[in-house]
Amino acid sequence: MTPVIDRIFRSFIAHGRLDVVFSDGTRRTYVGTPGPVAGLRILSPAVERRLIVNPALAFGEAYMDGQVLPLDCSLYDMLHVLMSNSMHAGHVGEAAARLVRHAKRTWTQFNPAWRARRNVAHHYDLNGALYDLFLDADRQYSCAYFPRGDETLEEAQRAKKHHIAAKLRLDRPDLEVLDIGCGWGGMALTLARDYGARVTGITLSHEQLAVARDRARAAGLADRVRFELLDYRAVTRRFDRIVSVGMFEHVGIGHYRRFFRVVHDILAPDGVMLLHSIGRNDPPGSTNPWLDRYIFPGGYSPALSETFAAIEKSNLWVTDCEILRLHYAKTIAHWRARFAANRDRIRALYDERFCRMFEFYLAGVELSFRVQGHMNFQLQITRAIDAVPLTRDYMFDAERTAPARGAAPDPALDPAKGRQPLETDSLIK
Repeated sequence: MTPVIDRIFRSFIAHGRLDVVFSDGTRRTYVGTPGPVAGLRILSPAVERRLIVNPALAFGEAYMDGQVLPLDCSLYDMLHVLMSNSMHAGHVGEAAARLVRHAKRTWTQFNPAWRARRNVAHHYDLNGALYDLFLDADRQYSCAYFPRGDETLEEAQRAKKHHIAAKLRLDRPDLEVLDIGCGWGGMALTLARDYGARVTGITLSHEQLAVARDRARAAGLADRVRFELLDYRAVTRRFDRIVSVGMFEHVGIGHYRRFFRVVHDILAPDGVMLLHSIGRNDPPGSTNPWLDRYIFPGGYSPALSETFAAIEKSNLWVTDCEILRLHYAKTIAHWRARFAANRDRIRALYDERFCRMFEFYLAGVELSFRVQGHMNFQLQITRAIDAVPLTRDYMFDAERTAPARGAAPDPALDPAKGRQPLETDSLIK
């Protein structure tokens, strides 16, 4: 242990208690105000040096490599203490690294179509069996909705889809809906099956596209739902409704105005959009460098101020805004439990380092919603001031009468099923 890292920990831990065993066997206890308690063991002097310079990146990498271990606690407990303190504690190395990240964030989040495709493939083109082992049966990979708080994951993800559908005001059949960032197709299929919409889903993930098309065929909805491998910037025809769930985080701050200009141009004059995104309850910042390198390259959780600033310049109305605070924390808690229950199977798909990486990701992101000011926002957006009723009663009425559907396993999620060739140009015409 060096005096430098000891001083860093002494100034860092202002809340809770952290026991640390350093690489030379020295043990120290750092105590702040009453709070969470955890411990960690550092196995390498090289890791200690890296934690001095760039802890936000080095800590996650050291955990992945087995060079930092929880001490008499879980990974979640260890991160709880560290992330709680990172909100207010000082660290010279991290403060400098944060300034650098903020200065270069426009380049980090520069996402032209070619780079967006590469970033999406990094995470969403993983082995599909992985997602079956920790997501719900519909493969909803975004914040669920817990109106009571004790829903199962399947119930909460179903509730999320109907909550969003109520805000889209699907008041007549055969409305043309665009799903930007459609994932594995669950939202599009729900809107077609339960609300009579005609849906086009677009994605940049080859794996998601193949699965979504299989699901549409298996559900007998291929005549009402189509999926395309397409960037949102290439869409030119108009739609009555637009929905985008969990995609805005990948747009990039330098592209927000372009995103909303596209929305304005392709949304019908009396149309409605629902945008669902992770956000932050503090001023604009930057993405954790470990998360950017290993999980979501080019990703960023925007501040509402950044989002509204772009909308203001696009001649669009924000007709409703809802903040979902702890819903994503509850969602990820379910994912972590399912991941843990299937860890051996996931390790067989990849390896131990991958499991440690993914566990670090899930625990860290859950805690970002619990102790670091992250949340989800849902914005209802229109072109016309009178595109939706004067009050929100219609949303509540629609949600109360939403179809109650089961969440039986989807046979089309079987990766062994055949897949049709990809089509990429039908929306550009």
